Formats: sequence, structure tokens, C-alpha cells
Amino acid sequence: MTSIELLADALAAHRSGDRDQAAELARRAGSPLADELRIHLAGDGAAAVYDQPEAFTAFIRGGGNVELYRRLSEELAARYDRAKPESLLDLGCGDGLAVVPALERATHVPSRIDLVEPSAALLDGVRERVPAATCWQATAQEFLARDDLGWDLTESTFALQSIEPEQRAEVLRALQPRTGTLVLAEFDVPEYVEGSPEHLRSLVARYERGVAEYGSDASLVAQGFLLPVLLGIVSGQERTNWEHPAAVWAEQLRTAGFAQVDVEPLADYWWSPAVLITAC
Repeated sequence: MTSIELLADALAAHRSGDRDQAAELARRAGSPLADELRIHLAGDGAAAVYDQPEAFTAFIRGGGNVELYRRLSEELAARYDRAKPESLLDLGCGDGLAVVPALERATHVPSRIDLVEPSAALLDGVRERVPAATCWQATAQEFLARDDLGWDLTESTFALQSIEPEQRAEVLRALQPRTGTLVLAEFDVPEYVEGSPEHLRSLVARYERGVAEYGSDASLVAQGFLLPVLLGIVSGQERTNWEHPAAVWAEQLRTAGFAQVDVEPLADYWWSPAVLITAC
């Protein structure tokens, strides 16, 4: 068996609850991702994805994310300049990796900026960099339920995937009458039957590429971010991401009431191609 097949079987064992068998198969696989999985399974596995902000920071500011976010910020800045929105909402802004460079590059800066992020540690990182913005520590659901503000432009960059689809549908329905344009950056992920051998082999192949991009930070990124996300996808427990093909994102937006939805490529990426989805 190849290392990818062995590691896919390890994920299948973890999915079925056999942690010891998963660790043994990871040992036999002997790849960088397999080594990180074996180490992870030897721990208590209790840490949530965002409990180690330094791991997320190393992930988001390294590897393929450098080029991905450069292109993303350029695209957002171009949209600010073309549309000249007077009000801007960023849902799930993190520490500002996308929105801050976009505002710095743009010649037009909205007069009202609302930045929403549930993580206090990440929100503190953007608060000082955009002093004119109003920062809200809240989930998208909590924020949209608390007032009746509207925005010319709303953006969310790789954040709405973190909301369970039924709750996300409510978020999109709430946004539709309150924003002129909604711009999403998401991944056009391949569609598989979850937990199938094909799905698990695809996850392994893509995560191997991802871990390989981080050099000396590989273990920090794998243990503190990538593996908790991966195992959440595989097991369905403590899950943090619900991603879809771009066509499914577009259909969700139309169902929420957006009349026009356009999808355009943004960047290649180890996980899946990144796309910009514009809805109005």
C-alpha cells in the first residue's frame, strides 16, 4: 500500500473511533503528514482549532497563503475603488490579513467600516491597524441579530465556511436586504461522498501538500491548526469547516435572495482553487 492509502485508512480508523489503529497506520505510512498525525493522536486531542493563535498566525502568514492573500487584497482594493462604497462590513475579518492591505492599497476608503470577528485575540490584531473602524467581537449570527445597520459592500474572506450550512443560510438571508453587494472569497472544493475512500485519499494528498509548504513551522501549523481541522472534517466532531464547490455556494446565495451571482478565479492553492463570488 502507498503512504496515501495507509494514511487514508488511518483517517478511516479515526472516523470509526479506533484511535490506536489510526496511530499504527500513520506510523506505517511514514510521510510528513502521517508523522504529524501520529504525534497528534498521542496527545489528548482536546485543543480546539483556534486555541493556539500562534499556530493559526503561522499558517495564515506562510506557505501559499502569502500569494493568496496578496491577490485577494488587490482584488478587494480594486472593488473599493470601482464601487466607491461609503459603508463596508467585513464578516470574520480575523486579524485583518485581507482587509487591512486592501484598505491601504485603495484610493477610496469607506467612511464607515464595521469589522466582525468572534476571536478576541484576532480582533485585537486588526483593531490597532484600522483605528477608524468599529470592531465587534461576535459571530456573524450574533452581530446581524443585534441591529439593523446596512452596508454598500459586505465582504467575507474564507470565513462563512466556518458556519454550519443551516445557520449560514440564515446569515445570507439576513444580509441580502441589508447589503448592496456581497463578496465572498472561498474555495472551489471537489465534491465527494464524505468519508468515502476517494474523499479520504483526496484529503490526504491535499494536506500532504499543505504541510510541505511550512518548513520549520510545519509541526506548529499541523498540530495547532491543520490537523484539528482535518480530523473535524473526517470525524464530524468538533467540526469547524463546511466547504462546497463554487456552484453550491452560488446556489446558496440565490436561495437567500441574491438575484445575480458571479464566480471568478482568484488563485491556485494547495487545498483547492480559490474563487471570488460576487452577489447582488
